[in-house]
Amino acid sequence: MARILIAEDEPRLAAEIREELLKLWPQAEVCAVVHDGHAALQALEALQPEVCLLDVQMPGLSGLEVARLIGNRAHVVFITAYEQYALQAFDEGAVGYLLKPLDVVKMARTLARVKERLHQPPADLSGLGGPSASSAADSEPLRWLTVQRGRELQLITVDDVQYFRADNKYVAVVTADSEALISLPLKELVARLDGERFWQVHRSTIVNVGAIRSVSRSLSGKLSIALKQRPETLEVSAAYAHKFKQL
Repeated sequence: MARILIAEDEPRLAAEIREELLKLWPQAEVCAVVHDGHAALQALEALQPEVCLLDVQMPGLSGLEVARLIGNRAHVVFITAYEQYALQAFDEGAVGYLLKPLDVVKMARTLARVKERLHQPPADLSGLGGPSASSAADSEPLRWLTVQRGRELQLITVDDVQYFRADNKYVAVVTADSEALISLPLKELVARLDGERFWQVHRSTIVNVGAIRSVSRSLSGKLSIALKQRPETLEVSAAYAHKFKQL
């Protein structure tokens, strides 16, 4: 019986993969289903799965980055909408890949290959890819964030985020009614968010444009943002004031 970790940032697809996997391989044990790269690494360390199914594009760490950190500790199957990146990973030692949307016939073939490889040492993927592969994994705008609340991991869609605020070594994710901390640096968030929907307005703040109620200018010329669903105001620094030049 193989222990299998599924890391996929779309919960519905993750559930579908788990369901089909257990139909095709009833003897397997799905030891964890997670939705971001950091949680995937935590589960790997805690549960020691023999097989990891990794989404190429995930919050926190991409599947390629997780695979590099896994090295040769588990057999890896990638989940991706971009066949060219999966093929590159396959060439470098990954057992196989699953394409989105899920094709059950192809999934069966991939799992058959996994079963054949279980009796061999996993390939060492610590040298997988490079900067271009990592950039490709991050080419789609970020859609989900996973945050730790107590002993639970909770998903937040970026649509629900009012703004992000740098907080020492962490970034606060602020929604209409809650705050949570993530370890993803603000600089990386800027690169991975949809630039038309999320604007950096201060060195420590990224705001959801759809969450803005109004922007006001003080007598000294400084701009501040009022939000639709939060009582606080956000300062706009001079370096980003040009975004509101129509005021």
